[in-house]
Amino acid sequence: MGTDDLNTLLSVEFEVFGQVQGCFFTKYCKDLALQLGISGWVKNTKKGTIVGKLQGRKAELDHMIEWLSNTGSPGCKIERCELSNWVYLTRFDYNDFSIRF
Repeated sequence: MGTDDLNTLLSVEFEVFGQVQGCFFTKYCKDLALQLGISGWVKNTKKGTIVGKLQGRKAELDHMIEWLSNTGSPGCKIERCELSNWVYLTRFDYNDFSIRF
């Protein structure tokens, strides 16, 4: 998204592909999101990926997206992270970050 203001509030959906289930990926994702002040959710899919929605300031989202794309939880093997549905926000839709089942 072509914005340079790191304080801009944004929402984005993600899907992480690779060997990302069975390695506490959702737990580590939630822990980092809470640490960064990001709201939203994350969950495992039946097809073996991780999906979720992030809402926060661009600076924190950039950090989170870097983690989702390259780092992940210990023992995981990330192939790629796809981002979609970027939206500018005036306020957050979520009060916290949760793991969905």
